[in-house]
Order: sequence, then structure tokens, then C-alpha cells
Amino acid sequence: MSKTNPGNFFEDFYVGQILHHATPKTVTSGDVALYGGLFGTRFAVQSSIEFARSLGYPTAPIDDLLTFHIVFGKTVPDISLNAVANLGYADCRFLVPVYPGDTLQATSEVIGLKQNSNGQTGIVYVRSKGFNQQGNCVLEYVRWVMVQKKDASSPAPKAVVPELPAAIAPKDLAQLPDGIRFDDYNTDLSGSTYKWGDYSIGEKINHVDGMTIEEADHMMAARAFQNTARVHFDQFQATTGRFKRRLIYGGHIISLARALSFNGLANAWSVAGVNAGKHANPCFAGDTIYAWSEVLDKAETPLRDDVGLMRVRTFGVKDQPVAEFPGEMQGKYAPNVVLDIDYWVRIPR
Repeated sequence: MSKTNPGNFFEDFYVGQILHHATPKTVTSGDVALYGGLFGTRFAVQSSIEFARSLGYPTAPIDDLLTFHIVFGKTVPDISLNAVANLGYADCRFLVPVYPGDTLQATSEVIGLKQNSNGQTGIVYVRSKGFNQQGNCVLEYVRWVMVQKKDASSPAPKAVVPELPAAIAPKDLAQLPDGIRFDDYNTDLSGSTYKWGDYSIGEKINHVDGMTIEEADHMMAARAFQNTARVHFDQFQATTGRFKRRLIYGGHIISLARALSFNGLANAWSVAGVNAGKHANPCFAGDTIYAWSEVLDKAETPLRDDVGLMRVRTFGVKDQPVAEFPGEMQGKYAPNVVLDIDYWVRIPR
């Protein structure tokens, strides 16, 4: 009997299945430094302990997307070790700040299954949750992933596709912890004077800068976040696949686009929730990522007058500086569009 884990194939999943993921990970200041080194994030609240303390935080919280990467990585050996591609996200909410020293673990529930027409693969829908050492849920999200079948002749399960909200209502986003206020927010130190009231619905922002992905970058990220999916790790196996090379982990592109968005959204320090996200086209080492955003909506934060919510749609584009704001047109993406993500950010008023 083998003691190794080959990962789950499509036919190993069933709706209602609960997966408890190994292994817990304690977040360290080294993780924070590595995240900054990989993606160049510059948001002041996460970059400066003193800046964060001036707002009422006990210390600088880690970047919301670092929380996402760590929780996501926990789920990979059970959900997407045999993935062909991760397809999308929805109903993602960041619930509790995470700090260096916190220990995170994760669970997932299978909420949908649908075999593809080729009979070789299927789509698995899961709702994953991350918890800290106190048992508080810090993050939950839905994702769907295309997974290989072990035996193409095995019968298809009954198709179950979950109904997911098109967007998270502002009232359903988590409140900031008590004691955190933005009345004395220092825009000199944050890098921008633009606050919630300075943005208009429909406004488009070219984030200008580009960042090239090196092989070492995405391999370091995949190892650091313990994302062991073979499509990212194993070049030998990749040579037999469609692209003949490893795919860049989709979360890597999300973090690059988020870091690039600092130039234009420097005060949008916090991701409150992700409404929807798609990896529109594959991305590989050597690609250069650019980004642009559109303000979709704005909302007041319940019971607060110092911080507002802004719904932003950010596109990641490879190997083409943004000129005409390429995105989704008539249901299709241009080949150079690699990311389409719709999310809520918090921004001082």
C-alpha cells in the first residue's frame, strides 16, 4: 500500500465533501519580506509598523493577498494537485486582519461538480476557509478548478453548479476592528493625496508600470506558499502538456496586478472582498505584466465616516503597455489579457 498522496482526481470528489487541509503555517516577518520582494507591494499600512500603529493597529497587518496565498496553498494538495487550470473566484471575503505570529489553517467544502464534454476533465467548485489560532475565520472564498479524471471511462456525476452572487453587498463585508480610525491618515507617507471622494464611478486608471515575471519569481512564490500543483512545479511533466512549459500560478498575477495598482490607488490599502475573478489567458515566465483599473461603484462603510468602499475592476495585460484599456469584449478576452478581477477596496475619506 502506497504511503504517498497522488492527489484527488475529478471522480474522487462529491458534493458535500469536507476536506481538512494540512499543514498549519505560522506567518513570520520573513513571509512578509519575501512577499514584498516578489511583488514589490508598497501600501503604507502593510509596509510600516509605525504607520499602522498611528491608525490603531497593534502592528502592521500582513497584505490581504498574502493571507489568500497561504490559505490557498493549504488547499492545493487536496483540490488542485491534478488541476489543468484554476478558472475563477467568487464571494471572497477578508474577515479578520492577520499579523506576523498568527498560525493559519484551512478547510474546504465541495459545493459543485460538472464533468466536461471531453470526458477527460471536470470542474470542481469549492468553498475554502482559513482560520487563525483562535479559530476565527480570517478568509473565505469560492473557487472553481478544472481537474483531470483518473479514468475517462468512469461515469459522470450529476452536474451541480452552485449559484454565486454577482457581487458582495457592502453590508456583507467585514467591519474593521474596533479602535482603528483614519482621521489622521498621513497622505504624505502613504504616497498619494487621492481619497475616496476623489474617485468617480466609471473612471479608468492606467497604472503605467510593468513588471516582468522571472522563472525564479514564480517558483519561489509557489514554494513559499506551498502551492504544489504540478502545472506550476514540474517542468518535466509540463513538456507533455499543451503548453510544453509550466504555467504561472494565477495568484501570482493577482498579486502583481495589485502591487502595480499602487500607482493610482495608493490609499486603497485593504482588499475587503473579491466579487469575481478570472484567469483569462495563460501566463508564463518572461511575460511582462501591466495593469489598469475601472471604478465600478462606491459605497459608504456602515457606521463609519472615516473610510469608504470602492468597487474596482482590474485587468492584467501581458507584454503590452496599456493604451486602449483592453478587457472583455463581447464575452471574449484579447489574447494578451491574463487577469480580470472585480473587488472591493477600503480607502480613507
